[in-house]
Amino acid sequence: MGAGEKDLGPDESYMGMALEEAELAAAEGEVPIGAVVVCDGRVVARAHNRREADADPSAHAEFSAMVAAARELGRWRLTGCTVYVTLEPCLMCAGLMVNARIDRCVYGASDPKGGALGTLYDVSHDPRLNHEFEVTGGVRAEEAASQLRGFFRARRAASKR
Repeated sequence: MGAGEKDLGPDESYMGMALEEAELAAAEGEVPIGAVVVCDGRVVARAHNRREADADPSAHAEFSAMVAAARELGRWRLTGCTVYVTLEPCLMCAGLMVNARIDRCVYGASDPKGGALGTLYDVSHDPRLNHEFEVTGGVRAEEAASQLRGFFRARRAASKR
């Protein structure tokens, strides 16, 4: 490690899995966002955006991954779990994180238009809510942002034809 580098341990590896999920989303014509839920060192769920395919406004990657994790674990409380997602969660997804009682969220790129874990809002540490959780942002952020930029660049180019 060079000077100023921070060893994130498994965070980069799990974010790699989320980036793989984002690639699947892009291949399906969905905005490339992917998520992974890890509990006690084990991946319990993986998902990617499916809003278009499912005609479901709640089919965000992290929302779907948390629902799948709850089913896999047989409980709605996701205590002991970390959610890895390639883009900073929106208000809906951050709200679900509060309600599901996750321990931590790790995200890649910040979202200046809708980020609810520190950019526009900070739902993770709002003392008015009944749960707080740890947040680590910027893990493999350039890769996540690059996926998004490439997707939207291609979409704009296709719409000009």
